[in-house]
Parts: sequence; C-alpha cells; structure tokens
Amino acid sequence: MGTRAFKPTSAGRRFYTVSDFAELTTDKPLRKLLESKPSTGARNHFGRITSRFRGGGHKKRYRLIDWKRDKIGVPAKVAHIEYDPNRTARIALLHYVDGEKRYILAPDGLRQNDVVISSRHADIRPGNCLPLGYIPAGTSVHNIEMRKGKGGQLVRSAGVSATLMAKDGSYAQVKLPSGEVRKIHIECRATVGQVSNLEHQNISLGKAGRKRWMGRRPHNRGVTQNPVDHPMGGGEGRTSGGRHPCSPWGQLSKGLKTRNNKRTDNMIMKHRKAKG
Repeated sequence: MGTRAFKPTSAGRRFYTVSDFAELTTDKPLRKLLESKPSTGARNHFGRITSRFRGGGHKKRYRLIDWKRDKIGVPAKVAHIEYDPNRTARIALLHYVDGEKRYILAPDGLRQNDVVISSRHADIRPGNCLPLGYIPAGTSVHNIEMRKGKGGQLVRSAGVSATLMAKDGSYAQVKLPSGEVRKIHIECRATVGQVSNLEHQNISLGKAGRKRWMGRRPHNRGVTQNPVDHPMGGGEGRTSGGRHPCSPWGQLSKGLKTRNNKRTDNMIMKHRKAKG
C-alpha cells in the first residue's frame, strides 16, 4: 500500500499522485451487491440546488456495505479486497460459511483468505466485530454504532481509528479521530482495527480536472462575486471583504457553532475543539 508518482511530462502530471492499489485482489465487484446511483447534481426534488459546487463526475455504482455486522457467530472468509469509488477506504468481500456474501469496510492489515467473525467472544483481531463492553480498553476500533443495532456511523474514513478509553457502568468512553471523547453504550458494536488505505491523505490530485471527475465543480470565493450575489462581493478593485466571513445568506462561516442537538449533549465528555 502506497502512492505512485509520475514524470512531469505536463503541468498536470507534475504533482499528480495515485494510490498503487497493491492491496486489491480483484477489479470486478459482485453484481448482486451493486445498486445504481443516479447523479442528482446536488438538486432536490424541486430541482433547486441544495449544495453548491457539485455536479458532473464519473458515473458510479453503489456497493451495499454491511454496517450492522449482524451475522452473529457465523465465521466468514475474506474473498477479495476491492476498490470502492463511493468512499476513501477499501472494502472486503466476505464469504460466510452459510453461503451468504457481504461487503464490509476493510481494516488495515486484513488480507485475502483471512477469517473474521462478529461475536462477543471473538478474538481482538482486525476485522472482528464485538460489543464495546467486550473490547479491552486501549484498543483501536472503527465503524462504531451510536445506537444498538442501527449499524456503524462513526469512524469510517480511510486511515482513521478511535480509541476505547474506559468503561464506566453502561457506557464506554471512546476518543474519536477529531479528539472528541464521547460516551457510547457498551452494547453498541464496533470493529477492531484501523480503517484501510492509510496513504489516502498523501494523495495529490495534481490538476483541477481530476476534481471534476469526482463531481466537484469550481468554487469561487464570495469576495470575487457581485454584491447582488454575495454579502462580501463588490468593491472597486480587490477588497478583503469588509466584514466577517459569511455565506451568501449571511451565516458566519468561521467559528460559528452550528451544533443543535441538546438531547445528546451529555454524551460528549470532551469537545473536539476543547483547549487544554
């Protein structure tokens, strides 16, 4: 697993790097675990743009991922490590002993022909899934549930992992990649290990066109726009904005707290931006 650079035969190739894909074992996904993924262009059912600077990009098919890992006590063999265009991590195709096949997030170190299982009695090895109450403190985990049986929602990006800090009564304290320490019920499941594709953060796109392949359109700053389009637009010559940075609709964009979920405030032991 690593990155591959190119000779600078053009300006776009000079800083262009890609993953070497050395860990992949096949380039053909399992058809019955695929779904179509129509492009929305970031528009809702009224046809109005709800997220700016999105659109275009290469056509993709969605891989159905097993976030719940609810085949309890059934061992599975890793048939393939595959590429998934919908996420930064690699995925693993599991062949269960009962004949079922599912995709999971591939943790770092998981190899073809390895055996994984989802059970509270499973060994603490990458790819095995257990309730937090049965995982030793200090273990690196990913794909963590926030509600029992809902499926993993936390820590799913390439190269990240959370650390199980401690267990107190019915809750475990988990330190997330952002630095936030959060209480999660010990019956919620998590997968042991660090998410695969650690080198993703070192990839350099090299050119603007590669961003367009991903469905990202050009992003123009507010100060370059006209006053009718943005509060920071206009002015004779270049200006620094004349006010605090904000969105086209006036919402402050640097430092404004947008969290609005008081119901789960007591689950956060330490905020990700806490000082000290």
